[in-house]
Amino acid sequence: MDIATGPVLERIARVLAGERLSVNAHGDQESAGGAVDAVWRDYRDEAMAVLHTLRAPSASMAAAGDTAVWERMILAAIAESQPEGA
Repeated sequence: MDIATGPVLERIARVLAGERLSVNAHGDQESAGGAVDAVWRDYRDEAMAVLHTLRAPSASMAAAGDTAVWERMILAAIAESQPEGA
């Protein structure tokens, strides 16, 4: 299994920004990489909402694996995204 190098919250926020900016999705920019770099932080709240939604797996997800491990993984992703001291 591949292991990502960046925080999952940032990765989700970048996807959300790219979805709105890139012509490959719903945007109008042919090369949106620089714009995504500039604005992904604006999508942190939406990305956190996605993480909170993912805490509870669907029935098919639960049938495929250990739900306790899943929940700990999502909670770890949420925790790593919190400002220090929060």
